[in-house]
Order: sequence, then C-alpha cells, then structure tokens
Amino acid sequence: MKRIVVLSGAGMSQESGIRTFRDMGGLWEEYDITEVATPEAWERNPQLVNDFYNERRKQLYECEPNGGHLGLAELEKEYEVRIITQNIDDLHERAGSTHVLHLHGELKKARSTVDETRVYDIPGWELKLGDKCEKGSQLRPHIVWFGEAVPAIADAIPLVESADLLVVIGTSLNVYPAAGLVHYVRKGTPIVVIDPHRPDMYIRNVTYIEEKASRGVEILKEKLPQLLTK
Repeated sequence: MKRIVVLSGAGMSQESGIRTFRDMGGLWEEYDITEVATPEAWERNPQLVNDFYNERRKQLYECEPNGGHLGLAELEKEYEVRIITQNIDDLHERAGSTHVLHLHGELKKARSTVDETRVYDIPGWELKLGDKCEKGSQLRPHIVWFGEAVPAIADAIPLVESADLLVVIGTSLNVYPAAGLVHYVRKGTPIVVIDPHRPDMYIRNVTYIEEKASRGVEILKEKLPQLLTK
C-alpha cells in the first residue's frame, strides 16, 4: 500500500473558522506572540497566557472539520496516510484520520511544568491556575511555544523519508524546523503543495494546487493515480 505523508499548517483549518496567525497581521486575538506564546510570557503572566489558550480552546469546540480534513481521512480506505501537523487543533482526528503527529502540541491537552512527560486531557475548554499534576506542579498548555524545542520533529523526519508522496497543505513553509521537513523526501518522490498562496520552494518535482484545503484535497484525489505511478 502506497504511503502518503501530509504536512498540514494553519491554512488547513482556516475553512473551519480557525483564524491563522498570518491573517491576523502577526497577532492572535489582538495579542502579540511575546505576550501569550513564549516561556517568558508564562513566567511573567501565567494568568494572561492561560486565559488566552482557554479562549482558543473554547473556540475550537465550536469548529468542525472541513472538507479537506474529511477528504484526507477518506484516503485511508485506499492508502497508508500519515499526517504531520503544525496545528494544535484536533480537527484531523475528529474527521477520522487515525495517524496524526502534532509538531507543536495539542490545545486540548495540558502538561506538568516540572515533568514534560506528564500530559493530560483537559476536560472541557478550561484549564485553571491551581490545576496541578501528581507532583504538585501547575499544569500549562501542552503547546510548543516560540523559543522552545520541537521534540516531535525527530518522529516526523523518518515519516517524510518513507513517503511515496508528500502533500503540503496550508503552510507558508516559513516556520522551522517544520519547514525543513520537505528536504527529507527521497530523491524522485513527488510533492504536492495545496495552498491558494504558492509558497517559495526551491525543490523539484512539485505539483501546485492553488486552492484552499477542501477543494485542493478534492483535486488531489483525482490526481493521485497519476502521481503515484511516477
């Protein structure tokens, strides 16, 4: 069975109502990233950071997977599909995809501030200051903040190396280390980029589908037989 590896970014979930950082002019809900998405922000004002992610979590519960998410899940009927996502939402999983690797964490989870291996599901949308792990440490959003390492990249690299087809959806390929994953494809492996705004890629063997995720995945499905026989 052919293996399709998908690298998805913020544009993947945009049609579901989740605003992208790029569309907000460098702001998330009117906050600069240094105020809400860095370790220093958490140390300086944990209440503000926690409130920000509670609000984003509440919004996520109001969103549904779009046609792009659903289309990728349907591909599992015929192909081995592995999704690597930069997104912290759970829309891929809710659409039915069964193999999803989150590079930047998961919005609906929290982790210990003294032991990062202790990760917990958050019941509902609210994480409170005072919610602690078994070791008595405050829980923080299970998010990779700007300036932090991306441990899951080590698991993502061999997935890309094993791909028979790499599909890049809704990412500008400007955020590293995720953007560097495209360089790990085997020589001759076809790459499809689905995005209404074509990113700059200095790589050969790329097919561009300049559409949003839902329509782009529909077109991808039509092209798959040809792409996977190259």
